[in-house]
Amino acid sequence: MPGFILKRLLEAIPLVLVIVTLTFFMVRLTPGGPFDQERELPETIRQRLEAQYGLNDPIWKQYLNYLSNLLQGDLGFSFKYPSWTVREIIAVKLPVSLELGLYALIVALVIGIGLGTIAALRPNTLMDVIPMSLAMIGVCLPTFVLGPLLLLCLAVNLEWFNVAGWLMPRDRVLPSLTLGLFYAAYIARLTRSSLLEVRNRDFIRTARSKGLSPWRIYCVHEFPNALQPVVSYLGPAAAGLLSGSFIVETIFSIPGLGRFFVISALNRDITLVLGTVIFYAVLIIILNLLVDILLAALNPKQTFK
Repeated sequence: MPGFILKRLLEAIPLVLVIVTLTFFMVRLTPGGPFDQERELPETIRQRLEAQYGLNDPIWKQYLNYLSNLLQGDLGFSFKYPSWTVREIIAVKLPVSLELGLYALIVALVIGIGLGTIAALRPNTLMDVIPMSLAMIGVCLPTFVLGPLLLLCLAVNLEWFNVAGWLMPRDRVLPSLTLGLFYAAYIARLTRSSLLEVRNRDFIRTARSKGLSPWRIYCVHEFPNALQPVVSYLGPAAAGLLSGSFIVETIFSIPGLGRFFVISALNRDITLVLGTVIFYAVLIIILNLLVDILLAALNPKQTFK
């Protein structure tokens, strides 16, 4: 395991470098600049601003300077919030996005595993058809469609929740449902298929022949083994929850890092865009590594290469 973790971390270094390089040149070569949306600036002031941020240097020099600062942990200052560094903005806004992601993950796991288990208990009956039909609807509804629908029905018409904000506990409900239901649908289908597959294996037949109760067979033998595909899916699901929060935070006006990323992209805030992409890339790599470690805990016989 220690060798596997070290290998994965070493493999992540060139991956992060590729992400940094592609993002840097895509942002820098896109038409427009961080000061284009400001009021008309005198040419002298514009040149001084560009010189202050190093934007008048050749692009290869800008790239090398950025890499040098990045190795020192310096993500630079924001163009639109010059009194704030990118690290400070991430530190302030990240807890909101992590809280939303945690709630959405809980929604996805509880609803997904619950519906998948109910469907697997009575396959090819209404207890199977209804949950899987709901799961199919969830797969077909992306967050940018589901979010406005929930807002219209539960916030505008029924007035059960606020339309926007992140102040009261009930403000967490609609964003968490919007972000979590989409992944709950996939988890439900994975849970159902995995439980049905495990149920037909020889060790389950052996457990039944020993006279073990159905509840013990499910809790001790079926569920832990059926959970492995779900855990494997948590890696890409976590990445989807993080990237999906960009849209959800914008819809519900949540002051998280995802909303700031969208605003920074629209405002051409180059340093904030780069810093957010790098941070999310590293975070997703770490989450995938944690998922692999969790899989090893569920299946000690698993070998890592």
